[in-house]
Amino acid sequence: MIDGDYAKSLEPELRCVAALSSPSTGIIDSHGLLTALLGDIENAGGVLALCSSVESGEIGSSAIALNVQGQDSSTISARFVISAAGLDSPLIAERIAGFSDDLVPRRCFAKGSYFTLSGKSPFQRLIYPVPESGGLGVDLTLDLQGQARFGPDVEWIETPDYTVDSGKTERFLQAIKTYWPCCDKARLQPGYAGVRRKLGTPEKFADDFVIQSSETHGIGGLVNLFGIESPGLTSCLAIADEVVSRIEID
Repeated sequence: MIDGDYAKSLEPELRCVAALSSPSTGIIDSHGLLTALLGDIENAGGVLALCSSVESGEIGSSAIALNVQGQDSSTISARFVISAAGLDSPLIAERIAGFSDDLVPRRCFAKGSYFTLSGKSPFQRLIYPVPESGGLGVDLTLDLQGQARFGPDVEWIETPDYTVDSGKTERFLQAIKTYWPCCDKARLQPGYAGVRRKLGTPEKFADDFVIQSSETHGIGGLVNLFGIESPGLTSCLAIADEVVSRIEID
């Protein structure tokens, strides 16, 4: 914990009463990470199959059969199935015959928009305000080129939508000014949007990062990942370790 004066000595443009300093906080190259993981998969004999949706599944005595629809239909039988389908993980679980509907969490969507800042960033560090319900608030992060972006906000939606409403500029400006009073509205530009999976309803959503294995559903070899939102990518290797610890691999 540092006081506001010390925080301002580190980041002169920052306004705050106190702050938590996290020297190890940073960003990752998401494309580079995914490319490296794909290389590991292919080196181990795995194959990446794109544009292939799981239409249905069936639980057998020693394997789980998945009916996959791509350019051609096919059935894949596997002893281990890890469902890490992001926003659609509950849909995959619903399509597996014999899987209890009671174990499929209700889902809702929290859209988060981002605005980018033209010109040089006023900060050298990531700045996170006090979190709000459903999200971390309109924070400031830096991309790999050092450009600043603000977000995400929280907008509850019925279906995923990735457009950014320029009408939110004033709302973003007021949120940013709580910690950067000198923010110039003319420098804010609509950036991009993401959608976070929440488990439950907007009025009462449950904890995220649900790793559901045989201890819960009694099906050997099946692991469902529900509600894996930010920072799911950053913590993907730790999540993988947890998944492996829950299944028996010879």
